[in-house]
Amino acid sequence: MAPRPTSTGLPRKPRQRSAAATCALAIAAVTTSLALAAGGVPGLEPKLLPPEQAFRFSARALDPQTIEARFDVADGYYLYRDKLRFAVQGGAPALGAPQLPDGKRKHDEFFGDVETYRGPLVVRVPVTGGVAGQPIVFAADSQGCADAGICYPPITQQVRLALPAQGKGPGPVVDTAPARKGLFN
Repeated sequence: MAPRPTSTGLPRKPRQRSAAATCALAIAAVTTSLALAAGGVPGLEPKLLPPEQAFRFSARALDPQTIEARFDVADGYYLYRDKLRFAVQGGAPALGAPQLPDGKRKHDEFFGDVETYRGPLVVRVPVTGGVAGQPIVFAADSQGCADAGICYPPITQQVRLALPAQGKGPGPVVDTAPARKGLFN
């Protein structure tokens, strides 16, 4: 179809978008992309991480009387403070009350008023009756959710540790889900 002539008899030039219109289109495209990525479009399911990746757990024995537990909570996820429990398989040595930092208060649609953790979380757990060099299986029970509105069932993650001798420094960090090696490493 040919362009319509103007009153002067010359064809009209195609319309050019203003800078503001181009900017508005770019913002709309980015907003739509973000909504799709976040699962914010009805009918599309959000892509969720497996719980071991969303709530990555590791631990190390600092000395025969202390274990340091660590959760690295992925962006867009959170752990419930009151759902954290620690144990040693077989029951020996005994564990004391974990030293949990204050969480962020939140009104949760599933559990009411709770405290949650996001990002890195470090918890010290006292050990009673531990012997230097003693191998133990340290377990952490936890439960968390994704901001997308999906909650995971409680999970247990465990690591094998050896209690170091007093004054010898902490043992190595043991990760339940070590980073996968890529093609070049």
